[in-house]
Amino acid sequence: MQSNGALLWVLLAAIVMIVVLIVRFRVHAFLALIAACGLVGLGSGMPLNAMLESFQKGLGDTLGFLAAIIGLGSILGKMLEESGGAERIARTLLDTLGERRASWVMMLVGFIAGIPVFFEVGYILLIPLVYVVAKATRLNLLHLGVPLAVSLMCVHCMLPPHPAAMAITHLLGADVGKVILYGLIVGLPTAIVAGPLWIRLVARSQADPWQAAFLEERCEARGERVLPGFWLTLLTILLPLLLMIGKTFASALPAGSTLSGLLSFFGNPLVALLIAVVFAYWSLGLRRGLGMQDLLGHTQKSLPPLASILLIIGAGGAFNGILIDSGVGKVLADSLTRLDINPVVLAWLVAGLMHFAVGSATVAMMSAAAIVLPTLGVDSGYSKEIIVVAIGAGAIGWTHVTDSAFWVVKEYLGVSLADALKTFTSATVLASVVALLLTLALSHFV
Repeated sequence: MQSNGALLWVLLAAIVMIVVLIVRFRVHAFLALIAACGLVGLGSGMPLNAMLESFQKGLGDTLGFLAAIIGLGSILGKMLEESGGAERIARTLLDTLGERRASWVMMLVGFIAGIPVFFEVGYILLIPLVYVVAKATRLNLLHLGVPLAVSLMCVHCMLPPHPAAMAITHLLGADVGKVILYGLIVGLPTAIVAGPLWIRLVARSQADPWQAAFLEERCEARGERVLPGFWLTLLTILLPLLLMIGKTFASALPAGSTLSGLLSFFGNPLVALLIAVVFAYWSLGLRRGLGMQDLLGHTQKSLPPLASILLIIGAGGAFNGILIDSGVGKVLADSLTRLDINPVVLAWLVAGLMHFAVGSATVAMMSAAAIVLPTLGVDSGYSKEIIVVAIGAGAIGWTHVTDSAFWVVKEYLGVSLADALKTFTSATVLASVVALLLTLALSHFV
């Protein structure tokens, strides 16, 4: 067994390896995390068979809980996309609040519609509406596109059932209902400050001269289609969150009561998402005239994109297992507690640095959870749910040229690299800091 100092150097080398493989050599994050597992295992002196067992157990324990949940969440998101539910949410809010408050509307749309869909899917899904509103109001595209992107990023990093948020909730043993509640409390004000409020300071509201030609090129003629109802769509999106939050409140009821048992059962993430998918099949599908063959097609299209995210999350769980079984995790926990760093700030900082380096919020959150988890054995005074939100807050920040999300926003808004850095990257940094401050404030009350 290596000395404590040597084990910390092994961990540092593994983190550097992850960054170099992903950023410099363009190795897939799944393979980079496997390589890091091997480096930690060999560097710490683990027997080869023990290293393999830890890898398999860490991967299996993580995906055994999450694979079905992530799959169901993806189906729910695809139903929202194919039915026009996201467009219905956006159009209703625009009609209610007015197109002149469009930056606020797009922030709200991103926050609501982003709950069941991945960042890139949500942005590409809603960008045609951004073009239409920008053309009608002559608002700068940045005033619409950046608030949308920031709110999608906040939801993506802090709210289950998004894969990384759900994964670290499971990994840290946090209560999913509380994570959702805390994520909403922190995420919505964060999206407001870093979205519509921030963009007013860094970009003018009037459209740039080139924007008219850009919109003419991008605004394709779209035939009118029948959209689902607003309230039914909203209920479909929020149903799994309401069920999971209900499980949290069940703990306040008498133990063994029928109501407590029912709330606990229906609030299980797997059951809650299964109910939501069945409800979505009816509310966004069968009720609107789709047949079972159509629903099968939507379901099949939703599953292939999950392969990469599942592999990354599984490898992140394996990395955590190797850290614990090798003894590196315990050494790291002892070292960090001697540094006397606030655990919330530590979780936020590690996630932020990893996102800055590797350009993936998912990899950043899984790596941060693996590094922070050993410290939770020490009485820190902070709940695991707060740590989960802090990791998500850190992962929001520094969305720049290493992140595919940055290029999606830049290209769809048609802005220069400098403008994208000035507006979107700066907004994510601000969002990360605001979310940290709100998380620290919340930690004093929970």
